[in-house]
Amino acid sequence: MADIRFLVERALAEDLTPFGDLTSSLIDPAKMATANFNARQPGVLAGCRCVEETFHAVDPSLTIEWRLHDGDRLAAGDVIAVAEGPYATLLTAERTALNFLSHLSGVASNAARWVDLAAGRVTVWDTRKTTPGYRSLQKAAVRAGGAANHRGNLSDWLMLKDNHLVGTTIAAAVAEARRRWPGRTVHVEADREEQMFEAMEAGADIILLDNFTPDELKTLVPKVGVWVEQTGGRRPLLEASGGITLDTLDAYADTGVDLVSSGSITNSAPVLDIGLDVVPNRD
Repeated sequence: MADIRFLVERALAEDLTPFGDLTSSLIDPAKMATANFNARQPGVLAGCRCVEETFHAVDPSLTIEWRLHDGDRLAAGDVIAVAEGPYATLLTAERTALNFLSHLSGVASNAARWVDLAAGRVTVWDTRKTTPGYRSLQKAAVRAGGAANHRGNLSDWLMLKDNHLVGTTIAAAVAEARRRWPGRTVHVEADREEQMFEAMEAGADIILLDNFTPDELKTLVPKVGVWVEQTGGRRPLLEASGGITLDTLDAYADTGVDLVSSGSITNSAPVLDIGLDVVPNRD
C-alpha cells in the first residue's frame, strides 16, 4: 500500500502542479455527479486499490462501489464500478485513476493470455523487467492475471548468471551462496548442457535454461530425470527463458520444464481500454 500511495502522490503532483485543475475549478463545487468505470474491451481487471487511493487523495468525499474486482475477467461493456461525488473532483481524479487502472489491467490481461495458452502444462512467471517504481504494482497485476512472480528484487534470492561467475565456478559459487545465505533459494543460469549438470551436482534449487529451443529442451529435460535416478540427487525446478513469446509458448510448454518466464509479460503489455463516463446529477 505504501508504493500505491507514493505513486498516486507523484502522479497527482505531475497532473496538478502548480495551480490544480484550472478547468474543473470553474464548475460549481456543490454540483454532484455519478460516474461508471466501463470496460471497452475484454481483459482482466487489476489496479482497483490505485483508483481508491487516487479518489481519496483528490477528494475523500468521493465514493466507489466496485461491481468487479482485481482478477475478474472483463467483457466489453461491463460496468466495473460506480463512483459518486462532486462533479468537479470526479473530473480531476479521472485521468490519473484511469491511467493506473488501464495500465495494470493491461498487464493482468497480458499475463492471462500466457496462462491461458500454457493451459496448466507449465507455470508462467514474470521477470524484473518492470517499469521503475512500479514493480510491486505490476507484479500484483501479474498475479491478478493468474501468472506467478519471479523474485521481486535482488534481495529475494541468489541468481547466478555468467556475469557472476568471474574467477569462480558454478559449484564454488553455489557453495559460497549456501554458506552466506543458508535457507535462501539459489538459482543458476545454464546455457549449455554441461552447466546444467554442474548446477544440479552443486545442489541448485532452480536452473534457468537460457536460449534453448523447444527441441533441445525435449532432449535435455529427460536427462535430468535420469541423473536423479542414477545419483539420488534432488531434482531442481527447471525454467525456460530467453526470447520466448506467445507464438512459441505452446512449444515450450510441452518440453517438460516447470517454469517459463518472459519480460514481455510486464514490459510489453498494452493498456486495457477502460473508460469513465461521468454524468452530472439533475438538481
